[in-house]
Amino acid sequence: MIRLQSVCKYLSRALSANLLAALAFATTGQGTAAAGTATKGNLKVDALAPDFTLKNQDGQPFNLAQRKGKGWTVLYFYPKAGTPGCTKQACAFRDSIKYIREKKAEVYGISADTVEAQKKFHTEHHLSFDLLADPNDVAIEAYGVKMPITGNAKRWTFILDPELVVRHIDDDVDPLLDAKKSAAIIEDLQKKQKGAPAP
Repeated sequence: MIRLQSVCKYLSRALSANLLAALAFATTGQGTAAAGTATKGNLKVDALAPDFTLKNQDGQPFNLAQRKGKGWTVLYFYPKAGTPGCTKQACAFRDSIKYIREKKAEVYGISADTVEAQKKFHTEHHLSFDLLADPNDVAIEAYGVKMPITGNAKRWTFILDPELVVRHIDDDVDPLLDAKKSAAIIEDLQKKQKGAPAP
């Protein structure tokens, strides 16, 4: 009987640990992995970025394919409009947008919020780039950034070259530093492309 009780206690502790780990994964999207080591879904660097069409904060459709040949593209996914971290991230992109555009790049923020919520967020913080509404998780699922349970997007950033090829994936995003980090990465990638031998 004593041995059976010990086994039951062990199993109870093991199940509790597993449940806690599952809950951590569901709420953060990172589980117990070290920073920067999370699996990047099915999308990999050098893959063609999945196409999608979403409405921006003004209800106007945006199709990613229309960006082909028009410069670099930053797609940053964020959990929810108006929350503290997402506000810091959006304002940082707003403050750095001139520097990013000097590198022939454009920024698009994407979340599971509605067009109305994106409009409010965009207006309140005087944002100078488009926010895309993805309440049906079209792009969120295509890019592998959907949080379990909540359905919100994880805070990930994708950098696409002018041919819409994924050149960088950041799954360890600091909201305050994402804009400057993205600009620096684009500059570095552009230098590498210029230095690459012609095919």
